[in-house]
Amino acid sequence: MYGKLGLHEIDDVVRFIEQKNVKLLNFCHVPEDGRLKMLSFAVTDRNQVTQILDFGERVDGSSLFSFIDPHKSDIYIAPKLHTAFLHPFNPEPTLNFLCRYLDQDGKPLDIAPENVLARAEQKLFSSTSVSLKLLAELEFFLIAKQEAELLFPSIPEKNYHETAPFSKFEHVRNEILLTLANIGISTKYGHSEVGKVIEKDGNIMEQHEIEFAPHSPTEMAETVAVAKWVIRNTCMKHGVSVSFAPKIALEHAGSGMHVHVCGTRNGKNIIDSPSGDLSSEAKEMIGGIMKFAPSLAAFGNPTPISYLRFIARKESPMNICWGTTNRLALIRIPLWWNFKPNEKIDSNRRTFEYRAPDATANPYLLFAGLTVAIEYGLKNHEECLRLAEETHLEENAKKSRRFRHLPRSCKEAATNLRRDRKYYEADNIFPNALIEATVKKLAAYKDSDLAQKLRDEPQKIEKLMQTYFHQG
Repeated sequence: MYGKLGLHEIDDVVRFIEQKNVKLLNFCHVPEDGRLKMLSFAVTDRNQVTQILDFGERVDGSSLFSFIDPHKSDIYIAPKLHTAFLHPFNPEPTLNFLCRYLDQDGKPLDIAPENVLARAEQKLFSSTSVSLKLLAELEFFLIAKQEAELLFPSIPEKNYHETAPFSKFEHVRNEILLTLANIGISTKYGHSEVGKVIEKDGNIMEQHEIEFAPHSPTEMAETVAVAKWVIRNTCMKHGVSVSFAPKIALEHAGSGMHVHVCGTRNGKNIIDSPSGDLSSEAKEMIGGIMKFAPSLAAFGNPTPISYLRFIARKESPMNICWGTTNRLALIRIPLWWNFKPNEKIDSNRRTFEYRAPDATANPYLLFAGLTVAIEYGLKNHEECLRLAEETHLEENAKKSRRFRHLPRSCKEAATNLRRDRKYYEADNIFPNALIEATVKKLAAYKDSDLAQKLRDEPQKIEKLMQTYFHQG
């Protein structure tokens, strides 16, 4: 992806198809639910390919977005030629494109998540001259039936950076990394994560993580959507299942999708100060996220089991605060290689980490909400610097300051989004219809008693987790 094949014009694509004897074209797109969808064409001749690439195709928008009127549901999907990549799983040569959504007039569809994010990025840059680089960490559980006795059993919840033969799915994770690289998705690394569960019926569930290289918010959203598709298909090849659900077992670690944030202006990282500490603008950005954190959950934690991850802790945040290297804080400031002050460090390595989201989120809407919060922080200096000071974990530890809790249910997140909607809807970044549909969907879960059920009816919670096993 991102131009690896060097295809930018229709003529480039047609030549590539003829040279590689491509048999199929796939239009890939990411609608409301955040999962990659696909429309396929058999290649017949040059004229057919040219028309497909030039015009795109009509699709039923009401089947992709809950808030599109079925009586006026025709929309278009149009390929972004520079995103072309060869399908890594089809036996026949197949070329995939990521697509944009267009309305009936051929203009960007205002409620499409990708276009919401594009507007948020543009507004941030026009008002502050800041561009964001995001780096997502994708955590997931690999699951398979254990057919034979485990020759090298490992200790549950002690699987961090474990290696084969104690890690049973290292070979699957390595194939995922290589497949991602082959289609143009750059990663930082992959490793075994903390969680490991061996069920009584013989299923083994092992947690892994893949961390990506930093990109613009739109490119990172594309990366997350395509990567989940690659992970699922690679697992299917090996007869292994995978779940990105934020919680698959109450007593074991949950899976998040932490997001590292770097802001740049004129190519310079604004996160760190000349002395190597956190800059004032970084604190403004953090203060903006602190203000928006209760409503950002509506986009970053969109299912009832998202909140089980907060309630049950296990290295997940619970309070709206930030701190240095603290993995229980909502925002963590990781180590910055300050022990090598005389060597040039890639500025993208200096970030702060937003730890609330999980992979059931639509990444476009999550990153759009995050961008809105950051823009607010940078434009409202005094308010957000004060918020950053009040929510700094280390500075307030001795004051016994009580921090606000993250939402504990979808219903609570919906209430917070309804309260903050004026910020998201400003300049039509988030269309009114999209906010209304999100609030309605979250409130419909009626999960305000989730914490009580966790205490009183754990069997119902176990059943609830199964419902969302393959969400996102």
